[in-house]
Amino acid sequence: MYPSRFRYEAPRSLAEALELLRGDGDEAKVLAGGQSLVPLMKLRFAAPALVVDLNTVPGLAHHELDAEGNLHVGALCRHADLERSQLLKATQPTMAAAAPLIADPIVRNRGTLVGSLCHADPQGDWASVVLALDGRIVAEGPAGRRSIAARDFVLGPFQNALAPDEIAVEAVIPAPRGTPAGGYLKLERRVGDFATVGVAVAVETQAGTVTRAGIALTGVGGSTIEAADAEQALVGGALTPERVAEAAELAAAAARPKTDHRGTAEFKRHLVRTFVVRALRETGEEAA
Repeated sequence: MYPSRFRYEAPRSLAEALELLRGDGDEAKVLAGGQSLVPLMKLRFAAPALVVDLNTVPGLAHHELDAEGNLHVGALCRHADLERSQLLKATQPTMAAAAPLIADPIVRNRGTLVGSLCHADPQGDWASVVLALDGRIVAEGPAGRRSIAARDFVLGPFQNALAPDEIAVEAVIPAPRGTPAGGYLKLERRVGDFATVGVAVAVETQAGTVTRAGIALTGVGGSTIEAADAEQALVGGALTPERVAEAAELAAAAARPKTDHRGTAEFKRHLVRTFVVRALRETGEEAA
């Protein structure tokens, strides 16, 4: 199937891109990697009147630390860049664990982290990772830049908090205040498939005590789920088997799975419980 007729623009600056959205924002789509948008257009599930291609805009392909140690990931930073990043391996173990598990190599070569966040797919991997790390999305529009917490960015399935005339220019992950550890685990029917269940875990420790914990779930609700009660169960003590088991039960309780062709709701809750235990055990070994 061919997509509906649309106008294509390749602006040379962010200001030019924003000006294009100012006139046609309600009927426009922004393209970075295109790994979600293009298939939707070919199937005519999306029919934008205007496609604004960011790939000609300079200064958006970065992933780097600022002076405070916060990680900035630009809107054109590819999954493959993060998969190969030594910076991620040294500073953000949860992201480093997730990067090789995103879709397949073809998608990773073009797709972007920020684009994945904007797509707001309930089965998207990066959303749970960024949520577990208490990240935020920086949007730029006619009124300037604003920062949106990851937990407030997704409004529902395939819905985000961007205004029609705004562009998400980067994601920001705060610097850890303790020793970081974590991981990302998911079950997929075959390599490159959407996650049946995914679990992102990120903890920070000082002298063996958990000072911050993040646990977020993919594929078990209408949007990414933050397991806040499970997180709080870990803070203030060591990663003992008892605390790990309690956190796993609370995370499973936070899940809102539905029975479908990928498995029963109870099977998916069992996976959440199992993945939290496994990730926290591995995290405890890293932090030891």
